[in-house]
Amino acid sequence: MTKRYILFDLDGTITDSSEGITKSVQHALKKLGIEENDQAMLRRFIGPPLDESFEKFYGFDKEKALKAVDYYRERYSDKGIYENVLFDLSLIHISEPTRRS
Repeated sequence: MTKRYILFDLDGTITDSSEGITKSVQHALKKLGIEENDQAMLRRFIGPPLDESFEKFYGFDKEKALKAVDYYRERYSDKGIYENVLFDLSLIHISEPTRRS
């Protein structure tokens, strides 16, 4: 079987998307009247589902958490998606896939 495609997981693997994520979380919180500048707190949103993070870290009920996710997406889809940088790719070794029998 000939393989023609290679898929990469960009987010968090090849690119650092933390800036776009944390700024979008800040945006959502600000729309809800909360100023958050603690980067450690904001970075906790990277990885887990956003609605669960808003509930866990800020005590939002489900409805408010989903509204926060809407505000997050409002900014992320416009700006946050572009606020990421490549990791140092010299640390990644990509070679020709080996043939398995």
